[in-house]
Amino acid sequence: MPMVYGHIEGVDKPISRILQGTSEQEQAEESLLDGVFELGVNAFDSAHVYGHGKSESMVGQWIESRGIRDKVVILTKGAHHSGDRKRVTPFDITSELHDSLARFHTNFIDIYILHRDDPTQEVGPIVEVLNEHKAAGRIGVFGGSNWAISRIQKANEYAYKHNLQPFTVSSPNYTMAEQVKTPWDDCVTISGPKNEDSRAWYAEQKMALFTWSSMAQGFWSGRFTRNTFDAYKSNLLHSCIEAYAYEQNFTRLDRAQELAEEKGVSIPHIALAFIFNQPLNIFSLIGVYHPDECKTNIEALNLKLTQTELDWLDLKREDR
Repeated sequence: MPMVYGHIEGVDKPISRILQGTSEQEQAEESLLDGVFELGVNAFDSAHVYGHGKSESMVGQWIESRGIRDKVVILTKGAHHSGDRKRVTPFDITSELHDSLARFHTNFIDIYILHRDDPTQEVGPIVEVLNEHKAAGRIGVFGGSNWAISRIQKANEYAYKHNLQPFTVSSPNYTMAEQVKTPWDDCVTISGPKNEDSRAWYAEQKMALFTWSSMAQGFWSGRFTRNTFDAYKSNLLHSCIEAYAYEQNFTRLDRAQELAEEKGVSIPHIALAFIFNQPLNIFSLIGVYHPDECKTNIEALNLKLTQTELDWLDLKREDR
């Protein structure tokens, strides 16, 4: 199956619709990065906080050793909250960006995303400092992870008013499962019926979405069914159980299993295909541990679902 690529204005390379996430050290090992790169993954997701900087450093060393900086797209995130305070300030953004540039052994980050938001902060200074770094050639396009649409709108209103570059990318949670409870404070999702307006806004704006946790923190692993969940749930993150283990999602799981069996694929195939078949400009952040997992994800990327199947999976209709 071929990799599928998208394009974002302001990024001069095609971007694989699947990015290799590197939140764990094992996801940034050179042999794995070689393997997913050979499969067509040319974009890599990291963050200043991942592995206390180890993730960015490992990916940067790999890119430099292979001499492929002009062939890959680097996405990294900064300004994550700490245990002491929220850190979405011009000072913290600038400090962490310089750390990230040094770790990646580069002078330019293709896509720079603020890892969290702090609604108590005025958007103006945040937009100003991001534009300063863009003008200096340190970053390309930029946006926010777990930023509410209302905050993105405020930031962009400020940008337009002051003839500055706006946020052009966003990184919310998106999965076939409805997030009944938030897995942690300030989590922003566009999943489920309550967020139809958010999805409609992103579709209208055609904004690039770098969505995370498409597998709902293991709910779509395919390793359990409704009937075996109680025996398996000790293997799941508590946040997965807290956010997703509810009747409406077990019904979705039943339907995903039925459709997967009919199509000769797995439940993870169906869950990921659900995301990629939406009328949204989606790039999915998925950290695999072996290239074979990446092959499965590429199969899902190429799997076409009808609108009737999508609506049935999403409980919008009773038959298909």
